[in-house]
Amino acid sequence: MSTIIAALKESGDENRVAITPDVASKLIHSKFEVMVERGAGQNAYFSDQAYQDAGAQVVSRDDAVSQANVIATVDLPDSETLGKLHEGQILIGLLKALTDLDSIRQLAKQKVTALSFELLPRTISRAQGMDVLSSQASIAGYKAALVAADKFARYFPMMITAAGTAKPAKVLVLGTGVAGLQAIGTAKRLGAIVSGYDVRPASRGEVESLGAEFLTSSVSAVGEGGYARQLSADEQKQQQDELIGFIKQNDIVITTAQVPGKKPPMLVPQAAVDNAKPGSVFVDLAASDLGGNVAGSRPDQTVVTDSGVQLIGAGNLASEMATSASEMFSKNVQAVINDVADKDAQITIDLKDDVMSQLVATDHGEIISERVRKALNLPTAQPAKDDDAPADSDDKSAEKGD
Repeated sequence: MSTIIAALKESGDENRVAITPDVASKLIHSKFEVMVERGAGQNAYFSDQAYQDAGAQVVSRDDAVSQANVIATVDLPDSETLGKLHEGQILIGLLKALTDLDSIRQLAKQKVTALSFELLPRTISRAQGMDVLSSQASIAGYKAALVAADKFARYFPMMITAAGTAKPAKVLVLGTGVAGLQAIGTAKRLGAIVSGYDVRPASRGEVESLGAEFLTSSVSAVGEGGYARQLSADEQKQQQDELIGFIKQNDIVITTAQVPGKKPPMLVPQAAVDNAKPGSVFVDLAASDLGGNVAGSRPDQTVVTDSGVQLIGAGNLASEMATSASEMFSKNVQAVINDVADKDAQITIDLKDDVMSQLVATDHGEIISERVRKALNLPTAQPAKDDDAPADSDDKSAEKGD
């Protein structure tokens, strides 16, 4: 029997789709069956006809959820859809595994295998093709520079005209991971004078290779897993004090610092916003329900202060470039499926594998991810005693979801 992979239509303001027609065609070529909920690709400009031409079946949500072995989504589905999932199904997407813990408990209780991209070990080379966080951050960083240029009331590049010379904009990017580097590169291509700031001194080479000036802090925050570590309250205060001076010298500030499952660090305190030049623009890529990097920013809103400073909450910019973002996201999903499937399109997930042991949040009624278990205040899962024993088989206190 063929393995059926389904993509669902996203809800709310999410424009992306988890599987594109191109990837659907490739999965079908690899002996999978593909179902796509009617209208799933519409907001990313992938028509139902394009999916049918690729060989996929366009079906209702109920048919997709009831028949699929693997369900791919961008965001965590709504509670009604989650309630219809059944034992043995695999759900893959950005499932908010570290923040929506009630839904993770529910998936465990229903014995659904949940693969949450937030948990992917990003430093393992084999996982790079699966890295949704990086692929979507790259798009967000690019778009952030464009949003800033659009909202800024002056030129980005130096312009010499008969009426005089316009000075180039000065752009400061806080956080030089994937999103930050893309923002730096894009702002440079638009002609701005660009600086990049990071608490990881090792980022200097990447920033300077893009032609930007590198700024850093006396606070070191080198962490694990490709992220900066979370700073203490005293360290955050010291960092903020140092940043206020940098920020005041710039016209545009793009912030990108996030810690998965935790409140983003406050990089731009209220004092920095108050001291910013009138007309300055702050683009906060970390703005979310958990908070943001900029004091006063709001998710998906633009706040204009009394002094004319714009605070743009831009936590979901990838959705605004839905076509490219979906193409990258879909390839990440395909990479995961290819990793766990055999030549006959049958899927087996090895929980001892260095990638899958971390990517999998729930499996067979148990909470697998140690990061999720820690968030739920559960004890560390005990390893199996022999090669044939299932994960957590001897852990009597393992979360069973019942």
